[in-house]
Amino acid sequence: MKRPNILYVNSHDTGRSIQPYGHAVATPHLQRLAEEGILFRQAFCAAPTCSPSRAALLTGQWPHNSGMLGLSHRGFSLSDYSQHIIHTLRRHGYYCALSGVQHVDGPGRGTASYASRIGYDVILDRKDMPSQWGHPMAEQCAAEFLSGQPPQPFFLEVGFGQTHRPFPNPAPEDDPRYTLVPASMPDTPQTRLDMAGFKTSVRTLDCKIGVVLDALRASGLLDNTLVIYTTDHGMAFPGMKCNLTDQGIGVAQIMRGPGGFSGGQVCDALVSHIDLFPTICDLLEVPPPPWLAGCSMMPLVREEAQHIREEVFAEVTYQASYEPQRCVRTRRWNYIRRFDHRQRVVLPNCDDGPSKTVWLEEGWRDQPRAQEMLFDLAFDPNETNNLAGQPQCAPVLAPMRARLDRWMRETEDPLLKGPVPLPPGGVVNDPDQLSPRDPLSGTGSETPMPGR
Repeated sequence: MKRPNILYVNSHDTGRSIQPYGHAVATPHLQRLAEEGILFRQAFCAAPTCSPSRAALLTGQWPHNSGMLGLSHRGFSLSDYSQHIIHTLRRHGYYCALSGVQHVDGPGRGTASYASRIGYDVILDRKDMPSQWGHPMAEQCAAEFLSGQPPQPFFLEVGFGQTHRPFPNPAPEDDPRYTLVPASMPDTPQTRLDMAGFKTSVRTLDCKIGVVLDALRASGLLDNTLVIYTTDHGMAFPGMKCNLTDQGIGVAQIMRGPGGFSGGQVCDALVSHIDLFPTICDLLEVPPPPWLAGCSMMPLVREEAQHIREEVFAEVTYQASYEPQRCVRTRRWNYIRRFDHRQRVVLPNCDDGPSKTVWLEEGWRDQPRAQEMLFDLAFDPNETNNLAGQPQCAPVLAPMRARLDRWMRETEDPLLKGPVPLPPGGVVNDPDQLSPRDPLSGTGSETPMPGR
């Protein structure tokens, strides 16, 4: 097989709240991608925080192994940037380009000064891209690249600032009066307005993705290009992003291209972001690097297996504040353990917005915070009933604890040695603060980002 091009498209904080997953927001370009490719219904990130999630996908290893235990614009980095997927691809003839957000080197913008350690062959940037985080021209830069007879095979990463907060004012078609809020949020005028703004941001995202996909089709490269769309983690609403429940770690993942990624298929097998790197190696028939921790998804695509893993793992160490926690999630159960012995919510780890304000006004700061959680996803899919302290669940709790302990030992998780320190130059919010915008402490200074 002629080695395919790879188009990797990613968004911020989208979770699975798009049309192909049944949500009431029109995303026609992503819907078409799903109908022509494979929709993964049970895909999960390795960390519900931005830089650690992206680093896991792009290096094929857990954040605590890659070194990316927190946000890159707050002083965290990969231990070895040569483990980024582009270096494996370049050894096999790929030309590697970036347009837009990357967020595994420095503040995150796709410019030479901010992505120099990663090693792309070209960073598609224009002087008329004034926003450090919004990248208003990322789709145009990508479309120009695709239309200009790019070197082949290529790996093109296109990162969008949507659907990160702050959200835009709702479009007329996203009337807050007729908007359904997330199941975990109270139905109030404020939360409806918040969700309506999110939906408008999703529409903008889909339009931008459409510009890129239309350019790919017009170039004649579509049939020999593996298109990957995913997001870093769940939505930036209370109890979602930076949480290890499904609302935090569940992600959209759609793939279309040669090798079997076609036909409007739906896959219900558990898969993780760390499975994408080994899948690409398998598809290209190139040796996988020795550090990869994931499993190839090609047996699922080729219908050689119904499952490639019995469990997925995920982690949080730092977001705006230190909040160490780990989880193991099977098809039936999700087990979450915290490691800071803190009794109160870490509010800086929730981005500011109307929904957060609603919870704060109702006393969220004083809500109890469990150190250990076990959820039965068959009877409690919203994960509201913690069974960790129920005697009848002891036969489930013990093996789930053992699974997590084994994974932490096998992967040499630094939490096993105690609290994880900030790196040189790292900055963090005090966990008792209210917002990620509050004054910072640590060993360096940060480049601000709205809502972070």
